[in-house]
Amino acid sequence: MEVPENAGVITGRQETGSGSLRDRLKFLQWRDVDAGRLRALAEQGARVSAVFVEQLYQHLGEFRETAVILGDSGAVARLKRQQLRYYAGLFEREIDADYVQDRLQIGQVHERVGLELKWYLGSYRLFLSQMMHAIWSNSGPEETMRLARLDSLLKRVFLDMTLAAEAYVDAKHKALGASEARYAHALRGANDGIWEWDLQSDGWHVSERWANMLDLQIHEVGARVDDWLARVHPEDLAELKRSLDAHISGRVPWLHHEYRIRRRNGDFLWVLIRGVIETDALGHRRLAGSQTDISERQRIRLRLEYSARHDALTGLLNREQLNQVLIASIASLGRPGARCAALLFIDLDRFKVINDSLGHAVGDQVLVRIAERLQTTMRQGDQLARFGGDEFVMVLNDLASLADADQVAERVLAQLRQPLCFDGRCLVVNCSIGVAPLQPGQDLRDALQAADLALYNAKEAGKARFSRYDQGMQERAHERLQIESNVLQALQLDQFELDYQPVYDLTPGAPNAPVACEALLRWRDGAQRIAPGSFIHILEESGEIIPVGYWTLEQACRQARRWQLAGHPDFSCSVNLSGVQLQETDFCTHLRRILHETGLPPRTLVLEITESVLLDQAGNTLPNLREIAAMDVRLALDDFGTGYCSLGYLNRFPLDILKLDRSFLHEAHRNPRQAIICRSIIELSRKLGLQVVAEGIEREDQVDFLRQEACYLGQGFLLGRPMGAEAFHQLWGCQAE
Repeated sequence: MEVPENAGVITGRQETGSGSLRDRLKFLQWRDVDAGRLRALAEQGARVSAVFVEQLYQHLGEFRETAVILGDSGAVARLKRQQLRYYAGLFEREIDADYVQDRLQIGQVHERVGLELKWYLGSYRLFLSQMMHAIWSNSGPEETMRLARLDSLLKRVFLDMTLAAEAYVDAKHKALGASEARYAHALRGANDGIWEWDLQSDGWHVSERWANMLDLQIHEVGARVDDWLARVHPEDLAELKRSLDAHISGRVPWLHHEYRIRRRNGDFLWVLIRGVIETDALGHRRLAGSQTDISERQRIRLRLEYSARHDALTGLLNREQLNQVLIASIASLGRPGARCAALLFIDLDRFKVINDSLGHAVGDQVLVRIAERLQTTMRQGDQLARFGGDEFVMVLNDLASLADADQVAERVLAQLRQPLCFDGRCLVVNCSIGVAPLQPGQDLRDALQAADLALYNAKEAGKARFSRYDQGMQERAHERLQIESNVLQALQLDQFELDYQPVYDLTPGAPNAPVACEALLRWRDGAQRIAPGSFIHILEESGEIIPVGYWTLEQACRQARRWQLAGHPDFSCSVNLSGVQLQETDFCTHLRRILHETGLPPRTLVLEITESVLLDQAGNTLPNLREIAAMDVRLALDDFGTGYCSLGYLNRFPLDILKLDRSFLHEAHRNPRQAIICRSIIELSRKLGLQVVAEGIEREDQVDFLRQEACYLGQGFLLGRPMGAEAFHQLWGCQAE
């Protein structure tokens, strides 16, 4: 008999690795002759099976287990009809795929009605016994004995078959149960809910965990897919339906989608739904999968997204998000009917003092409070960002005119002028503001640069004010940049020079010759000679003041020594010293080297420092000052009385000279209060053993005043302007070397 190729597959889950129909028949040694033999028995088999079926069900009724199953007379009638059809086919049907399918369905029917294998297989044994007795009904005694023996063997074999089969099935059931238990445990561990959607009937089924996620009982979920979709957040529904359609239509291999679903209390829960569609042998489609609570993950994601857009300390927009706000604001200016927009670049004045004196923790508290105050000055629709450190940027949209931006800036200044009180202390933190208009199509870097230039202008004008951007600021910024670029190369290009301003002995009758000088750094940029006030701060900010300072010190010491050797052995030279230089660990080492190489006696060198140097006592400043004094190099305090230095510093630091600032001397001859201050400084210095050098002498009456107060050292334009070394040498009435 030819076995169809497709008959080798036993459908669905009943298939095993080697269980094809062809292999089964080969193992049983089934041949075409066997089929012919059975067909010859068809008529006799029909008579026997008709009687046998009736006897079988009577026999099954004798046992309590089967009697319960056979209690339904209608079911028994159907079973009898099916069994008679089977026996008829047993003798006449071909063994093919349809035959196998029918046999599998009969097994499934028996499983559903609860008929165990021992009854099922035992019935086959009884039928075979009936058929054997029918076939050999006319045999003699010997054949009858043989038939009885065969019947006994069949009984034993079928007993063993039922025991082995039941043990096999029981093992399979236990394995399946264990697998299902592991699956259930895994689901509980995963905390997932299970769901199934029957696309044909639109039936919707969920697990208990799925319902519990929403604080619902299973019967409250609903039996149709629309009951599920009705709970989806309105903003997420369309996208969820698109994901479902994409998978059902086969455009994507599986369903994987995040959405929000409403709980019993009306809140929405973030969940992840996963699923896959399956089609059974009859073309019936079901979509099934799991649903996971991802609300915590979503909260973390939202926090991360918030952190990516906001400053961690103040909660304001951060620099990256500010760029996005600026891009949107500039783009909106190009729309019809758009009004003005502007930037406010806000920088806190002298905030570093707060950090240095009170600590960064207090500084952070101040920044938080400042951020809160700035927000109170904003109009609806404005945006505020922390640009970095103590800098803030406010974006003002929909302004009637730029004058409105000025008004906001005024509100900010007024708000920050109010004392800031916390932890038992009160601070006043002023700010400077740069105001710049936004233009359609403007590059955001240009917008920020314009506001920054306006801020720089406000700082230069005295701080605690605002300044509006104009084109002239850009031009001046380019000039500053050019100066900065050039001055940082000036030392390598040998562009620095020294001028010397003479210091005279004002004692009546004293020789008209300088007794000392102050070395002043000058920079020759091309044909232009630039004074220190324009570039010293650049050198200090860049750190280039260190090599320039050593160069200045060495040139001044070398020139002073030349003049000493030319016949003026007591001549001294003053050199201005930057606070940056005093922070250098090895400054005194360099100073010793310069004095040694130039041969200048230490007592004839005066290093001038400002009050700000005394205020900054951190690091190496104070140790260096003490070591300088120990080297017998004299220290002078320049511009005394114009800064923040307390009188206690005069006693605490190793000073030798006070320089009386020109601002005190300027009005002393006609302003009694100024005269009193000058007298007090001179008298205080004398009692402390400090020498006084008056600066800025421009008139004879100032000289007369100083002589009256016994202040006999001075310098100024009246006595001599700063000049080169050759011209200075002429002051002694001899030729330069």
